Amino acid sequence: MQPENEVTLSVGGHDYGGWLDVSISAGLERQARDFTVGVTWQWPGSSEVPVRIEQGEAVEVRIGADLLITGYVFSTPISYDSKMIKLSIAGRSKTADLVDCAAINSPGQWRGQSVQKIVEALAGEYGIKVINQSATTLGLDDHTIEPGETAFESIDRLLSLSRLFSTDDGQGRLVMASPGAAGRAVDRLVLGENILNADTELDFSSVYSEYISRGQRKGTDDSFGTQATEVKASVKDERVKRRRVKVIYQSGQMTTKMARDRVEWERGNAMSRAMLVNYVVKGWRQSSGELWRHNMIVRVVDPLIGLDRDMLIIEIKYELTEAGTLAKMALAPPDGFLPEPNDAYERRKLKKGKNTDNFEYLIPADYKP
Repeated sequence: MQPENEVTLSVGGHDYGGWLDVSISAGLERQARDFTVGVTWQWPGSSEVPVRIEQGEAVEVRIGADLLITGYVFSTPISYDSKMIKLSIAGRSKTADLVDCAAINSPGQWRGQSVQKIVEALAGEYGIKVINQSATTLGLDDHTIEPGETAFESIDRLLSLSRLFSTDDGQGRLVMASPGAAGRAVDRLVLGENILNADTELDFSSVYSEYISRGQRKGTDDSFGTQATEVKASVKDERVKRRRVKVIYQSGQMTTKMARDRVEWERGNAMSRAMLVNYVVKGWRQSSGELWRHNMIVRVVDPLIGLDRDMLIIEIKYELTEAGTLAKMALAPPDGFLPEPNDAYERRKLKKGKNTDNFEYLIPADYKP
């Protein structure tokens, strides 16, 4: 394998490589990256001794010089038969503790603080630093930990209100993600050039003609009665021709603006998810030498599916198998992942000609944040 694609585990002051099987996954909607690597030995008669790595050890995972994961070893499966032994090492990002462990802040209530400050407090209990890529600075009247919820469940409730995603980075930090923050890919994904295979459901069953958000808040001297207890907002999607209504019940201290922003975000996000496509390309790196990464904007030219547009890589998996190195990606239009409503649909100007995108009547092909 070329040095720039060598997968290295750094554990206990030692670097381990030479893996025969590799799987490393990351995503815009995944709170914790994960990895699994494996190697086999022939026996009997082999003088090689399996690498002994303890569960719970701190680990760094790199592809070449690129740091992909900072976290911990969670498991070390071993299997064998009469011919060979296989050792695997699996682990996750530091942020896995937020997914697995309880929200333990005491007192578990915040009043009049920003979303970022509350997220920092929840993550800080487990030594996790927080990076905010978004300009959103939403403040909340009140946030209270619910009995039995994990730290991430509490964080996720917060970020749902502000239409943000929570993921991690290579250093094991929690990232309040801004879609497209990884930049624009140098290469395009083009049918007949670098796309090995693809699949898509084009499933529009979760797209609706109207989205309604309902919630409530505690009354104040200026806001009381039904104005406080019945917070509601709705938005229609004229692209759906028959009546289909979705109602979203939101917890926490709602305001009319928060409810309105949520339904507009739901409308855009549902349409983007309906157009999700999975692609597989040979190799982990682009022609520039840069890794393919999630949260990148990439131009997709696939006349078979009908795409000629900018797409967002929302999830990626780096795989090494007998077939070689493969990058498996899930992509969707980026417009529906923005924290603020995007009116690009209303501003769109349909192109004319043979090479137009088949879905431009739904979402503009040229992404303009």
